[in-house]
Amino acid sequence: MDLQLNGKRALVTGSSSGLGEATVRALAAEGVAVVVHGRDERRSHAVAASIRANGGKADVAIGDLTGDEGADAVVSAALAGGPVDILVNNAGSYKHLSWADATPETWRDTYEGNVVSGVRMIQRLVPLMRERGWGRVITIGGGLAVQPMYQHPQYNATLAARHNLEVSLARELRGTGVTSNVVAPGAILVDAVRDLLTEIAPAHGWGETWAQIERDATRELVPNDVERLGRPEEIASAVAFLASPLSGYISGAVLRVDGGHIRNVA
Repeated sequence: MDLQLNGKRALVTGSSSGLGEATVRALAAEGVAVVVHGRDERRSHAVAASIRANGGKADVAIGDLTGDEGADAVVSAALAGGPVDILVNNAGSYKHLSWADATPETWRDTYEGNVVSGVRMIQRLVPLMRERGWGRVITIGGGLAVQPMYQHPQYNATLAARHNLEVSLARELRGTGVTSNVVAPGAILVDAVRDLLTEIAPAHGWGETWAQIERDATRELVPNDVERLGRPEEIASAVAFLASPLSGYISGAVLRVDGGHIRNVA
């Protein structure tokens, strides 16, 4: 399917690794000129260079989105190559903490990094999309927004906020040609997840091969109907569709890509 994205330009925050990296690669393969963002210059430039080596177009924007100065630097670098048609708010982080260990300061820092960072990008780039009459804003959320765990409560809450702000933004953007949606991954097999599951597998009796570990960990921790972890490329494909002109009648939606882990009809 031709997603009709050739010639568009996208900024994907937090795209020097993980889901963000998979997303810029998927968009670049569709003909999108991408802006790779990160705080690590070496990794960010390496991803961009790899995309260019494969025939794609890629620029780099370096900056910490938890402050206005860093956000301004990222937007300036992103706009230097032309207008940004697609904003993917992917950047964020979390720590495995209990309620007892997640201090109010941790909550504030997590909210700043996972929610306000995206607001900074929206407020700087979406007005320009409105002026042009076309744009896409896609936020990476997660199933923990609606089905939180007892662990890392500060992270669960920021996902809920990300979902909420994107639907609110969709209402704000009605009739402008700019849409706002959420892609909500389930448990995704990035390097850090594989390393963690491999490390804790012996204590849980999850087997010795990776195939056994993935199967058993999925059943115990994140049971779903596909019976495996998701792949970054599967999230990237969902983002690419929502970024395309073909998704023009979708706004204010949450697209769950979780193997059926969240089991409700909403």
